Amino acid sequence: MSRIAPLEPPYAVDVQQHFDRIMRGKSPLMLFRVMAGHQRAWEKFRGGSLLDRGPLSLREREIVIDRTCALNACEYEWGVHVAEFGAAAELSEEQVRATVHGEADAGCWSPAEQAMLAAVDALHARATLDDAEFAALSAHYDEDKILEIILLCGFYRTVSYLANALALPLEATAERFPG
Repeated sequence: MSRIAPLEPPYAVDVQQHFDRIMRGKSPLMLFRVMAGHQRAWEKFRGGSLLDRGPLSLREREIVIDRTCALNACEYEWGVHVAEFGAAAELSEEQVRATVHGEADAGCWSPAEQAMLAAVDALHARATLDDAEFAALSAHYDEDKILEIILLCGFYRTVSYLANALALPLEATAERFPG
C-alpha cells in the first residue's frame, strides 16, 4: 500500500472529470489517486501540463519518459508507460529493454534517438547538457522539441520521486523491469 492513502471511489465530480480526461475511461492510477487527495499537490502536478502530447512524437516522448523513469529506478511509472504506450510508440522488445539496460548509443536507436537518449542521460547525471550534447540534440530537434525533452526529464524525475518515495505498489496491468 502507498505510504499516503489514495482516494477511494466515489470521487468528487471535479476529480472524476480530471481522471476521465487523463485516463480516458480506465481506472485512475494509484499515483493520481494519491495526488488528487491533496488539492495543492494535485493542482501543481496537473499544472505541469506535460500530461498531454506536446511537440514530440509519441515515440520520442515515450523514449524520454521510459529512460528517465528507468534511470530513477521507478519501475512503477516505467511499467505504466511501457504497458500503455510502448506498442503504440512502436518500441521493440529490444528497445524497451534498452531503456533500462542499454547505452544511449545502442544500435537499436536511430541517430536522433541516440542524441535524445544521451541528453536524457546527461540531464539525469549532471542536470545540464554540455555544448557537444546540446549540438547533437540540435542537429535533430528544433527548440520546441528540445525544451519539451528537458521539461519531460524534469517532470518524470519528479514523478519518479513521488512514486518511489510513496512506495506505490506496481499497477497490476503495468510491465516490470526486464531482468
